[in-house]
Amino acid sequence: MSCVESSEFGRNESKAVALEESIKLGRRSFARNNGSVVSISGPLDIDEKLLIDPKLLFVGSKIGEGAHGKVYQGKYRDQIVAIKVVNGGSTPDEKELLEAGFIREVNMMSKVKHENLVKFIGACKHPLMVIATELLPGMSLKKFLSSIKPQQLDIRTSVSYALDIARAMDCLHANGIIHRDLKPDNLLLTANKKQVKLIDFGLAREETVNEMMTAETGTYRWMAPELYSTVTLRRGEKKHYTNKVDVYSFGIVFWELLTNKMPFEGMSNLQAAYAAAFKQMRPPLPNDTPPELVFIVQSCWVEDPNTRPSFSQIVRMLDSFLCTLPPPPTCTGAESVLVDAPSRSTSAVISATSARVGGKKLSFIRQLFAAKKAANV
Repeated sequence: MSCVESSEFGRNESKAVALEESIKLGRRSFARNNGSVVSISGPLDIDEKLLIDPKLLFVGSKIGEGAHGKVYQGKYRDQIVAIKVVNGGSTPDEKELLEAGFIREVNMMSKVKHENLVKFIGACKHPLMVIATELLPGMSLKKFLSSIKPQQLDIRTSVSYALDIARAMDCLHANGIIHRDLKPDNLLLTANKKQVKLIDFGLAREETVNEMMTAETGTYRWMAPELYSTVTLRRGEKKHYTNKVDVYSFGIVFWELLTNKMPFEGMSNLQAAYAAAFKQMRPPLPNDTPPELVFIVQSCWVEDPNTRPSFSQIVRMLDSFLCTLPPPPTCTGAESVLVDAPSRSTSAVISATSARVGGKKLSFIRQLFAAKKAANV
């Protein structure tokens, strides 16, 4: 997709300025509220069973850093772990908000267990707020995709990774949790590159029916349009949205798995936000993308959240598509997950195969979503 033309921004300057101000106010609101509303649903403390002895926790070298803290490689007892040290804040109000967010994150991480979610080990509140999880020796999905450019993943690997992500998200949503920051940075590969696991619950929160949530949370290129405000936000303004914001983000991530490109490439963050919120623009899929996968991706990022599929439906569709693929190649290592970007010959073969085998299934799925959309009108 080409960058939005400067002249177009000139003609729509008032909208662009409104969006920019919305982003700035959203960021300030987000900073004040630690990415969530002040009232936190659920228990306001951590079960003693989840706490670990800080004297048995050894912190090693730093391996990452984000808005909410730093991550280190470390050791707890005899286990190698990842240690997230959460920012403590500088004022009483900030400390209170950060501690509430820390408690919420620990309680959510301990609540959900799945093979595609990073395993929670334990936490401690003093002398620092710390969360210990399993340490995956593999790199993030973002770093891995960057390392293989300009090559692309083969279609089986792309769909397998997407299936791992969808299963993790299905588990979160089944437990009433919205992640709100699904992106390749928050997805880690296992050492053998056969599996993907979701990390970082720093922006996650429990979904409620009536409570309003802070807008402008997440990372702009992967954020659902309903998380943007198309008019200037009032200070601290909240809005209601559903777990379908994660489905939109998944659609963008799946597009990256299929293309190994940056979404809205060539655009600034503001331009990407403008394109998604005002122009309903989406990244283009390659012409040889199998029709079933085109349908899944486009269903995930439709404008109306109510017509997006659930992750349980996405899991079923991806599972069904994998069943149409020929046996995997016999090669091992990184070569088994790559295909030359210019030819996409594997994709062309799969497209022809899936068109024959999966045509009726795709028609049924389209009818399913059409019926759902009609029911919501």
